[in-house]
Amino acid sequence: MLTARVNGTDVAYTDSGGDGPAVVLSHGYLMDHEMFDPQVAALAPEFRVITWDQRGFGGTSADGPFSYWDSARDVLGLLDHLGLERAVLGGMSQGGFLSLRAALLAPERVRALVLIDTQAGQEDPAAVPSYEQMEEIWLAQGPEPVQEIVASIILGSVDPQPWYAKWAQLDRTGLQHAFRCLMDRDDITGRLGEITCLALILHGTADAAIPMARAEALRDGLAGPAELVTVDGGSHASNMSHPDQVNAVMLTFLRSLG
Repeated sequence: MLTARVNGTDVAYTDSGGDGPAVVLSHGYLMDHEMFDPQVAALAPEFRVITWDQRGFGGTSADGPFSYWDSARDVLGLLDHLGLERAVLGGMSQGGFLSLRAALLAPERVRALVLIDTQAGQEDPAAVPSYEQMEEIWLAQGPEPVQEIVASIILGSVDPQPWYAKWAQLDRTGLQHAFRCLMDRDDITGRLGEITCLALILHGTADAAIPMARAEALRDGLAGPAELVTVDGGSHASNMSHPDQVNAVMLTFLRSLG
């Protein structure tokens, strides 16, 4: 992987290169850039695809508390590092959280949004106690006692074994910072009307973490043209569980941008 010094953090990233329009893909919580391998393979022949590891995951450390506004500045700083004035920002779950915030911070730099199994609001209060309990167990004992339920929420039918190996290597202090970022994020639903760029929203019908109603609210709240495509049977990581469908829709959308 490559590394860029961005906002005081060494950010690990990959870049397919080429002269095509740039697409930056931001991963979900507990994931890293490799979750987008199917998309890189499908998009890179036509587009310059950049993937990166957010703070606390993969090759990027989290040395202190941060918010998704900081993560949004990280992706914008990565654009600076790469000499890119504009790019399509795509993100799954927390990758969508930060991509929406980047569009609020610097709308002139976001050509379009691809939002995968994400939302503008906060966690469902009914789910918070169980998430907090799983995090406490993970920090105290490691991921093994809770990894199966975590995998079922995020991955659905996707083979979890490669991710179990990654989770075992996560720095627990960095994970704690990333978890608090996730759980303590602000609700930006009321600001969606400020986002006027084109948006593609993809949402799995079997998403166990974010209900379809949140995707519909996202579509309805955005000021620019926004299309919601349901991924039949798709998990929370629908780009992994149903890559062929997701890739086809993404390619059609990206080609339509001209």
